[in-house]
Amino acid sequence: MHAERFLDTARWGGLAYISDWQETLAGTINVTDPANGNVLASVGLCGAADVSRAAKQARAAQKDWARTPPSRRAAILNRAADLLEQHGAELASWITQESGSIHSKAMIEIEHGALFIRHAASLALQPTGMFLPGMDDRTNYARRVPHGVVGVISPFNFPLVLSLRSIAAAIALGNTVVHKPDPRTPISGGIIIARIFEEAGLPKGVLHVLPGGADPGEALCSDPNIAMVSFTGSARGGAKVGEVCGRHLKRVQLELGGKNALIILDDADLDIAASNAAWGAFLHQGQICMATGLILVDEKIEQGITERLVAKAQHLPAGDPSTNRVALGPIISDTQVETIQKIVDDAVAKGARLLAGGTHEGHFYAATVLSGVKPGMLAFEEEIFGPVACIVSFDTDEQAVELANRSEYGLAAGVISANLGRAVTLGDQLNVGQLHINDQTVNGGPYAPFGGRGKSGNGTRVGGPADIEEFTQWQWVSMKSAATPYPF
Repeated sequence: MHAERFLDTARWGGLAYISDWQETLAGTINVTDPANGNVLASVGLCGAADVSRAAKQARAAQKDWARTPPSRRAAILNRAADLLEQHGAELASWITQESGSIHSKAMIEIEHGALFIRHAASLALQPTGMFLPGMDDRTNYARRVPHGVVGVISPFNFPLVLSLRSIAAAIALGNTVVHKPDPRTPISGGIIIARIFEEAGLPKGVLHVLPGGADPGEALCSDPNIAMVSFTGSARGGAKVGEVCGRHLKRVQLELGGKNALIILDDADLDIAASNAAWGAFLHQGQICMATGLILVDEKIEQGITERLVAKAQHLPAGDPSTNRVALGPIISDTQVETIQKIVDDAVAKGARLLAGGTHEGHFYAATVLSGVKPGMLAFEEEIFGPVACIVSFDTDEQAVELANRSEYGLAAGVISANLGRAVTLGDQLNVGQLHINDQTVNGGPYAPFGGRGKSGNGTRVGGPADIEEFTQWQWVSMKSAATPYPF
């Protein structure tokens, strides 16, 4: 198969993947490029009835898949990773067009996506049991077993990676999967994944990809054939998912948003610190859960950091990523542009200084710098999901900790200092799920347990050593050589 034909729309256009490419009961939806509004393709739009039939097929396939030798599961996963890498250039162009990514960000998704799949393949080969002490002559052991069917709901911003990290781990450990990608990015977040696993030889029924909105998402959370839901998205969406799953006594993994602080101490190198702040705040237009939402700067170096950050913002053009001449692509929707503008305007009205940006042309929002941001402003309190650097000054390390910990979120934080011990001492006091010393807040990969606390999640993690814990459960087995009588 030629690389340019791997994602041929003749195979999947207007369809969803329910054991195979099929028409859906809810019709179709057009997928558009947020940079220019052009229609890229159409896919099957799924509703609750489609979820129901996919979940039944997934449950019917799960027992045989769980009995498949781990080496065979690992081989299929590694083949899928090979295909993703082999066709990476073609597939990255879909990510660029569909999600508004610049090319380098799209290629990061290809690279990390393959790594997540290979990590999952290694999980299939790990020992997942132990012998237990007993009180009599029986043999006792505990083993990890699959949940059954796992529902996955993923967002638009890193659609490939944030889908694959749950799908691949769940499949590797013997579960089957019903996946609902965001309807704005169903190709990068779903069709690509269905195609690579289809070509890799994954048995029918193990994976289903159902693009759709809130209705199929709620159906995933309530369907009796789905044992667990893995959700990545907003805090508001996660609260709804958690509520419905809780009502149905369903295990749920929530990886939500963040208002992530980068703390820059007074001994930091100003140029390096400013580059970290710019990367964390502006990468992918700030549409990242780990984006640097607050830049806390010691007041002694605030002017130097601010000047450098403004200069960087003024040299980061926003526009259509397909030109390969811009640093920032489009914001995903009109609604999100309005949200960003509302937050910026609120900050200025309450006394913050707008030093760069604060304007947009259509979906293209300029890299923005606000200084003098304080508690009580939306820019201090809320996740922006836009390219807005919010500078907050502090005068002591203790105040920096207090400001960072005011947030209801608790996803990521970074601390930059020439004194490693000082940075670690400060970092140890931050209430976050991931801490980065001498780095900004946007970090991720397959080998670390990723997630947050507070409004950033429910204490669950995805990736690294957490995957076996999340996508399997303990089963206790005891054995006697023969049945024995009891006194009743």
